Amino acid sequence: MASQSVTTLCFVRHGEVNNPGKVVYERLPGFPLSDVGRVQVKRSASFLATRPEAVRASAFFSSPLDRTMETAGYVLEAVNHQRAKENLAPLSIVTDERLLEARNRYKGQRLGHGEASLFRNGNLLRFLDLRTPGWGEPYDSIAARMADFAFEKADEFVGGSVIVVSHESPIWTLRHYLETGRAATNVLTRKTALASVTALSLEAGTHRLVGVCYKDPSEGIAN
Repeated sequence: MASQSVTTLCFVRHGEVNNPGKVVYERLPGFPLSDVGRVQVKRSASFLATRPEAVRASAFFSSPLDRTMETAGYVLEAVNHQRAKENLAPLSIVTDERLLEARNRYKGQRLGHGEASLFRNGNLLRFLDLRTPGWGEPYDSIAARMADFAFEKADEFVGGSVIVVSHESPIWTLRHYLETGRAATNVLTRKTALASVTALSLEAGTHRLVGVCYKDPSEGIAN
């Protein structure tokens, strides 16, 4: 059971996206989950429905993009089903733009083609720059908006928990920042699988990270 001064934020990454054109979809509309993505998310939703910190959450937040809202819908349905069994009021989804996917200069393009071709416009140096990164939103910016959200909710729901649906880069950047004090990270070292759950427990007031729990309920589902 969480300390009365600790808030747990259960971050859920969206499932696999339907993207047959292999474009960088970033924040573009019209990119829902694939069939595999829905299977992944349903597996994670079922997992969360067994976790007291998720079932008894005080609030539910999501990035407003198609893939995260669809993911949030499946999670919400499973959690609310269990809440009803425990005579708890249903949760509803609140969107927050601080949870959005990281900006990317190649939005709408296929990497390796046209303006996103490796050997055009200095792209090679950008792609080699794994820590800034050279192709998109600076990690300092991602960490700042995600920490602003996390610290706000840690102080708002002291002693409780919230469910949050977001994207790979924002979730991992926040975790890395809280664990190391540094926003910059190497994309090759991320541990944020599709539909995975990363629970971060923060001490209210100080915002000190006191616990991390990572689960990949959909591990083994082909993507």
